[in-house]
Amino acid sequence: MSDDIRSKIGLRPVINVSGTMTSLGASIVVPEAIAAMAAILPQFVEINDLQRKASAVIARLAGSEAGFVTASCSSGISLAVAGAITGNNLLAVEKLPDTAPDKNEVIVQMGHVVSYGAPVDQAIRLAGGKVVLIGQATSTHRFHMENAISEKTAAAVYVISHHVVDYGLLHLTEFVEIAHSKGVPVIVDAASEYDLKLFLAQGADIVLYSGHKFLGGPTSGIVAGRKELVRNAFLQNMGIGRGMKVGKESIYGTMAALEAWEKRDHAGIRERETGYLNLWKRTLDGRPGVTALIEPDPTNNPLDRMRVIISAPEAHITAWDLAAALARGNPPVIVRDHEVEHHYFYLDPCNLHPGQETIVATRLAEELDNARASNEIIATPIENRSRHRFDGILNWPD
Repeated sequence: MSDDIRSKIGLRPVINVSGTMTSLGASIVVPEAIAAMAAILPQFVEINDLQRKASAVIARLAGSEAGFVTASCSSGISLAVAGAITGNNLLAVEKLPDTAPDKNEVIVQMGHVVSYGAPVDQAIRLAGGKVVLIGQATSTHRFHMENAISEKTAAAVYVISHHVVDYGLLHLTEFVEIAHSKGVPVIVDAASEYDLKLFLAQGADIVLYSGHKFLGGPTSGIVAGRKELVRNAFLQNMGIGRGMKVGKESIYGTMAALEAWEKRDHAGIRERETGYLNLWKRTLDGRPGVTALIEPDPTNNPLDRMRVIISAPEAHITAWDLAAALARGNPPVIVRDHEVEHHYFYLDPCNLHPGQETIVATRLAEELDNARASNEIIATPIENRSRHRFDGILNWPD
């Protein structure tokens, strides 16, 4: 596109079939949010009053008593944990994280200590929380949690994500039951989740959502839940939350994205995305060494993705080399390659502009044809991915 701002400033015009990834800009911001941000940017507002207006919108959409907008879902974790530790003690708010009150332990299942770009447990420690891990990576039982709760327990954090271990751990309803039996509030990290009401309905006290993933708002986080706990989290803006502050444009843009979500044609979007998946399946079916499967989202969001399984001897290329070739081609196509060492990657259809689905199909065919034309199997050592994974950021800004 001639008016693509990326070309004007020297950025690669990537096509995102990875999903709602922060590293790629998360999502396409909806027109309603863009208009709202443009409208409020020239104006002065009283931020706390604007947050009160946001609270009413969040409460309606999330089924909560109150809510507010913060810089990100990650900062929402820190603020919610800090609020559970300090309550409404403003002196304690100022002193975090070095001199946290004695009641500062936060329970997390070991299988939930994952990285969403930074470690979950770091967001807790930033708030002065002492992380208490329960269970093992692939198993947590009731007795693990029941015996971990003490008079020092301030909160328990539960993570909903495709990154977490998806078997052998406590379900949210059981996690809530155990925590509430001991008077411990439950904070749920639901950054990438579609359903804004489910987790509070299942008993969570505070739920944290991304404002810029499925909602299509500006970069932001949403804190929703019980009024007292939300207020205590909001008070952290006088402390550690100062460095996580959100601007008027993001607050109002998130409000607009929430209201647009309420009116969105979800069924129509699903139908369009299904068409993309079917196109890609037709493109890949019958190709040597390639299996294309349409699969539901692992955390029950109402969307499907395509798993592309590669058998290198027949396709003449490994899954990770194919993902890399797609990413460095013209135009670059970024796939969801978190599990590529298992010989597959995913194509996520939720962040495409009209016509890009055809470009993705063409690029897939091109790279697979190039590989088949090779006399040798393209197979770089998988260890190279680990060795060079952080080269880009370590060499920044060169």
